[in-house]
Amino acid sequence: MELNLKNKVALVVASSQGLGKAIATQLVKEGVNIMLTSRDSAKLEKLQQELQSLGKGKVEYYPADITNADDIHTLINKTIEVFDQIDILINNAGGPPSGKFEQFSDEDWEKAFELNLLSYIRLIRGALPYLKKQGGRIINIASSSIKQPIPGLILSNTFRLGIVGLTKTLAEELAPFNILINTVAPGRIATDRVEFLDQTKADKLGTTREEVAKASRETILLKRYGTPEEFANVVTFLVSEASTYMTGSSFLVDGGMIKAI
Repeated sequence: MELNLKNKVALVVASSQGLGKAIATQLVKEGVNIMLTSRDSAKLEKLQQELQSLGKGKVEYYPADITNADDIHTLINKTIEVFDQIDILINNAGGPPSGKFEQFSDEDWEKAFELNLLSYIRLIRGALPYLKKQGGRIINIASSSIKQPIPGLILSNTFRLGIVGLTKTLAEELAPFNILINTVAPGRIATDRVEFLDQTKADKLGTTREEVAKASRETILLKRYGTPEEFANVVTFLVSEASTYMTGSSFLVDGGMIKAI
C-alpha cells in the first residue's frame, strides 16, 4: 500500500511528547515535512534533532500556546513562511484537570473550552486557506469519552464531544475542496497523561498506580494499554493517499475497551 506522503507538509500540534510526538515521528518516516509545536522549547528542539537525524522529511519547530489566538496566528504564518503550504493539520491538546462538576468554576470551564475546543477551531480557521488550495487532511484528536464518558473527567467529556460535532459539520462544508476531516479517539494509550490519571486515581483510592493500571487493563479486550506508535499508525493512514473516502467519522483506537456500538 502506497501512502504517498513524501514532501507533504504537516502541522502537528502538542507534538513535543505523547501522541503528538508519535504522530510527528511516524509522518517524518514517511517523508512528510513537519512543523512541531508546543509550549516547551527545549523539548521541541530535542525532538527536532531526533527527527531530523532520520534523514526523511524536513523538521522545524515553533513554540506556541494554543490557548492564545495570537500565538496560533503566528504559528500558521511561520509554517507558511518555512514550507509555503499546509497539507495536513493534526489538532491535539493536553487534557483539562480531572474532577467532579461542583469543583469547577466558570474560569475552569472557560480554560477547558479554550484548550480543548476553541484551539481546534482557531487552528482550522488559520490553516483552511492553505488546505483549500489543493485539498488536504485534518485530524482532530479527542478521547474515548466521545463514546463513553469517563468518570471524573467532566471537562474533557464535555468538550471532546464538541470536537465530534465540529468534525461532522465541517466534513460537509469542506468536502467540495477535497479536504477530509476525521476525529481519532485514543483509549488507554501508554502516555504521560494516562500515567498521571492513573496516579491521580490511585491517590484517591489509597492504592498504587500499578494496581489501578492492572484493573484498567482488565477492561480492555486486548488486556494491555496501547502504544503511542499504534495510535500514530492509524492517524498516518487517515492522512495518507491510501485513505480517500472517509470523512466526518470518528475512529476509536482503544484495544476494544469501549463496548458501545
